[in-house]
Amino acid sequence: MAVFEYAFMRRAFLVGILLAVIVPCVGVVIVLKRLSMIGDALSHTSLAGVAGGLLLEISPVLGAAAACVGAAFCIEAIRKKLPRYAEMAIAIVMSAGIGLAGVLSGFVHSAASFHSFLFGSIVAISHSELIGVVLVSILVLSVFLLFYKELFYLALDERAAQRSGIPVGAVNSIFTILTAVTISIAARTVGALLVSSMMVIPVACGMQIGKSYRQTVLWSVIFAELFTVSGLLIAYYGQLKPGSTIVLVGVICLLLILTGKTLYVRLRWTNRI
Repeated sequence: MAVFEYAFMRRAFLVGILLAVIVPCVGVVIVLKRLSMIGDALSHTSLAGVAGGLLLEISPVLGAAAACVGAAFCIEAIRKKLPRYAEMAIAIVMSAGIGLAGVLSGFVHSAASFHSFLFGSIVAISHSELIGVVLVSILVLSVFLLFYKELFYLALDERAAQRSGIPVGAVNSIFTILTAVTISIAARTVGALLVSSMMVIPVACGMQIGKSYRQTVLWSVIFAELFTVSGLLIAYYGQLKPGSTIVLVGVICLLLILTGKTLYVRLRWTNRI
């Protein structure tokens, strides 16, 4: 195919495929813990890290990762202090992140570099950034598989997991770091404003088909790969923004699945009558 004649598109597809594996893995746990908006909070906070990195003349991705890790632990700390109002922790951190990003972005001289993180620039991934994505993907996937059972119990019932002897605090901390690192890497490619969508939409599709936790994870990864590959192809031939196209493909697919399930249920009900 002509699209693979260009090195930047080959890198984009490789990065997209790798991220489509790890982002849903993290997303499944987040969705089951009913913290879907945490992706929004961390992705918006990552912009503050990007601005800080540009101001300090260090890698914006490293700045985003540091900001995400700090924000993620702040969310966990507030959740523990206010367990009955856990969702408020996300709103507080998101507000602080957006405010800080707005202030710091005013001092950034290279506005184009900062704005590239808003909607992502997967086709502009450099060779060194590709290596970083590969290493992070291997790390995240390895830790996810290593703590697969613990994360499963933690996602379903945190109190029951603690009673069964699982070190909830340690596992939560590890998962918090994984989430932050994944979001900071994905923000560079898909975009800070869209990364939370990639964490939730494939999982929402997977939950419509999967009949168990394992099946939901597998289907979520399959859908994420489908959205990424088809989105990149459509964006290339249609000259569209890749990150936005990937997300829109996912939204359309989710709507089709929900519509199809509704029609199927109505058809079965009609046949019974």
